[in-house]
Amino acid sequence: MKKISILITFCFLALTACQSIESYNNQLQQPIPVEKLHKDVDYSYKKLKQLHPKLYWYISKEKLDYKIDSLKQTIKQPMTGLAFYKELSPVLRSIGQGHLGISPTLKKLSKKELKLLKKRGKSPFNQLELEFIDNKLIILKNRSRHTTIKEAAEILSINNEFPTTLIEQYKRRVASDGYNQTFYNRYLGKYFGTFYTIDKGKIQDSLQLVIRQGDKDSLYVIKRDTFGTNTKESKVKLSKAEIKKRNKIWNKHGYNKDTKTNTRDLKYIGNDSITALLTIKQFSNGGFQKFYEDAFNELAKNGTQNLIIDLRNNPGGRLMEIEYLYSYLVDKPYVFIDEYEVVSRTSKLHADYFKGGGPVVKFFKIVAAPIFYSVNYLKVRKEGDRYISSNSFSKENKPKPNNFKGKIYVLINGGSFSASSIISSNLKSTKRAFFVGEETGGAYNGTVAAQMPLVQLPNSKVNLRIGLALVSASHKTSEMEGRGIFPDKEIIPTYEDRKNNIDPELNWILQDIKSEKEAKELLKKNLQKSTEEPVKSE
Repeated sequence: MKKISILITFCFLALTACQSIESYNNQLQQPIPVEKLHKDVDYSYKKLKQLHPKLYWYISKEKLDYKIDSLKQTIKQPMTGLAFYKELSPVLRSIGQGHLGISPTLKKLSKKELKLLKKRGKSPFNQLELEFIDNKLIILKNRSRHTTIKEAAEILSINNEFPTTLIEQYKRRVASDGYNQTFYNRYLGKYFGTFYTIDKGKIQDSLQLVIRQGDKDSLYVIKRDTFGTNTKESKVKLSKAEIKKRNKIWNKHGYNKDTKTNTRDLKYIGNDSITALLTIKQFSNGGFQKFYEDAFNELAKNGTQNLIIDLRNNPGGRLMEIEYLYSYLVDKPYVFIDEYEVVSRTSKLHADYFKGGGPVVKFFKIVAAPIFYSVNYLKVRKEGDRYISSNSFSKENKPKPNNFKGKIYVLINGGSFSASSIISSNLKSTKRAFFVGEETGGAYNGTVAAQMPLVQLPNSKVNLRIGLALVSASHKTSEMEGRGIFPDKEIIPTYEDRKNNIDPELNWILQDIKSEKEAKELLKKNLQKSTEEPVKSE
């Protein structure tokens, strides 16, 4: 009888959960009254003024007030949360803060639906790595079962819509830092699938693509698929010791199981170890200290003279990681960033402290909460009309003993954002590195980030991600206000480069290294020749 009672209770809870999800999803489709939408506009502005420390950095209060009022006047009919997101996002974009994110709440899936999706494999967009270049949406990597689709193939249409038209729409919904323009194409190309999913309000299980390769246009239907996920290698059984060793290596390099690539990699170019390429795809994912420690020990041991750091399309990540990397690139004590600027003494208390983690993690968070909130409150002090918060990166730090002494090149483009721009700003201002590529998407003089809580608007359920602190490198410039880090040598890749598998930025650096080497050898040869020539007597 007891077992039957438990079974009935379980079935009741499962049925209730399913009904709850169904009810929630139905609610998302319902038009929201105009009055409630107006309240959400006001609520979003109220929260921005309450939490964002540089709200009027790139737009005046008068202009933003006008845009907010105009938006309310244009909303004259009820609309869904998704439609409201498309109206609100262009206004928030005008603020010019790249970390100020906005997204609608999408349909929830039950545990059964999630399990079924996982069983059916990767979504169509997860099988393709995309780039928007020369006004074309192209496929950089194809991981679908359609092996006839080659790299640099151009997507002409997606479900009968033109990618260029869609990207122009999506540009109105995402912000760059300040007045920068290079960020949009890089970001929207890379994350096109995410924006498409948001735009349509649901996960795509099938895509109808018209693809151009050479002078031939072909129709492909890419469906959710397990292709490439169940490889023979994944079926090979490893011992516990082997798994532990593999996971340690994966963690060190930040291995991505989906793309089967490392986040951090060091390799040498050529037949010797004179020139090294350090590729960092993002400053997150896995551990990092062991990787950089081993990498720079290896560079020192091998006598490497040239280090190329590739930060192209690196969206950023942890401050702790970029500061740690920077300590290997300089030979003098440094202050990495300024102290944070926040709106008020209580600003940092709005961080999503309890977000994430299982029951055990949440329990320890509850226990540590009084300490967390007390420390974050006491770290803030008032200076004039500003509130300043201390951090460990705003104190003087020492370089690592085995810091790199050779020449440094940094590859950048519009996809270099956030933490990538902060470390680039430091390297640029101290003239420690030579930059090649395109203006970064992140601003030279800093960005508003650090803790970034999600704020959900009460009626539309639209989510805002708001940075709580101004994070800026200790070196600033009035010439670059609202712009990114500019390269010392500008090189913009083209669609033809992608088709021919050419990396023009990297090639330029390698040629520069070669020319410099040849110039040094010629100078050395001439000096030797002059010392060997006998002095003529008069």
